[in-house]
Amino acid sequence: MTDAELRRRAAKVVPGGMYGHLNAAIFAPGYPQFFERGEGCRQWDVDGREYIDFMCSWGPVVLGHRHPRVEEAAARQLALGDCLNGPGPVMVELAELLVDTVPSADWAMFSKNGTDATTQALMVARAATGRTKVLMAHGAYHGADPWCTPSLAGTTPNERADLVEFAYNSLESLENAAATVEGEVAAIIVTPFKHDSFEDQELVEPAFARGARALADRLGAALVIDDVRAGFRIDLRGSWEPYGVRPDLTAWSKAMANGYPIAAVTGTDALRGAAQSLYSTGSFWFSAVAMAAAKATIETLRDTGGIATMERAGAQLREGLYAQAKAHGFTVNQTGPVTIPWLSFDGDADLSTALYWSDACLRHGVYLHPWHNWFMSAAHTEEDVARALDGTDQAFAETRAHFG
Repeated sequence: MTDAELRRRAAKVVPGGMYGHLNAAIFAPGYPQFFERGEGCRQWDVDGREYIDFMCSWGPVVLGHRHPRVEEAAARQLALGDCLNGPGPVMVELAELLVDTVPSADWAMFSKNGTDATTQALMVARAATGRTKVLMAHGAYHGADPWCTPSLAGTTPNERADLVEFAYNSLESLENAAATVEGEVAAIIVTPFKHDSFEDQELVEPAFARGARALADRLGAALVIDDVRAGFRIDLRGSWEPYGVRPDLTAWSKAMANGYPIAAVTGTDALRGAAQSLYSTGSFWFSAVAMAAAKATIETLRDTGGIATMERAGAQLREGLYAQAKAHGFTVNQTGPVTIPWLSFDGDADLSTALYWSDACLRHGVYLHPWHNWFMSAAHTEEDVARALDGTDQAFAETRAHFG
């Protein structure tokens, strides 16, 4: 069954044929919608085309597709049971591992998606403080529930009424936002770096991170780090740990289980009672297979220096792309951590250059994205990156020839 045939069939039984951020219809024409399999740092679409994968399933795959240690752990647990009348022992083991790994974690609660985790974290903050307002960076993505989804379709104004926005990396803006709802702030929620779609990424300024921590303390509010996208790719201990900034609550998902569906909230002892007071649950939240996969993923990243491996591969990719762009006469911006890279073309407001280039990359076996950040995995070797750079170099050449 070809991609085109599957799209025609899907259009009859799925609204729009596909929905959400995986909808290939919003990309350049060459992007496949349906995929057959993945192995290491490669994926194959249903038409048999092979790609070196720099999206890693939009972040979840951190060790490479079908990593043996993770697959073995998942298979062992599946042989015992997955969705049972209660969690398996692995839930306690995973919670213990997170508490041992993350300095700001005294406890952990589990769910399935990043949106579950960010929403749950705000519930804990509100339960602890008895307040309702949340300070959130303008344009930040925290999930797809009505309070945070980028689209207003199907939502009501009341679901956004308790959000007060500030400009990322501006402590003055954050302070001003807090002043407008003095005495009402339950939480400050912030991503570890600015990764809004369609915009260059922006690393956090240490003074802003420390200022956000100090402001939360002064307000008696919870500092919530949304580490869903960056967690386990910047620092196993938490993405702001290198700055000496520890949150009260952290939301985790994506890379946590190398593709198995799981999310978590970790928090401090001061918020344990508030977390315990919630009624927050799901029929599949306690399935044991994903927990076993998460435990194996975190242990493998720890034992093999997986983040350092991604940093080396990411630096190689960034340096190669910069040299190629310069050689072909393009001015590009490469932003964000090297483990979560992105490239944009200077002056490309309508994304026409990025769309053409990324489509050309696809034709040469390199899968990346024109306006969303990419992801490295520990499966990307020096040879893999070099092979990918051969493809991106040809794509730059074709893009230059197309635009003149």
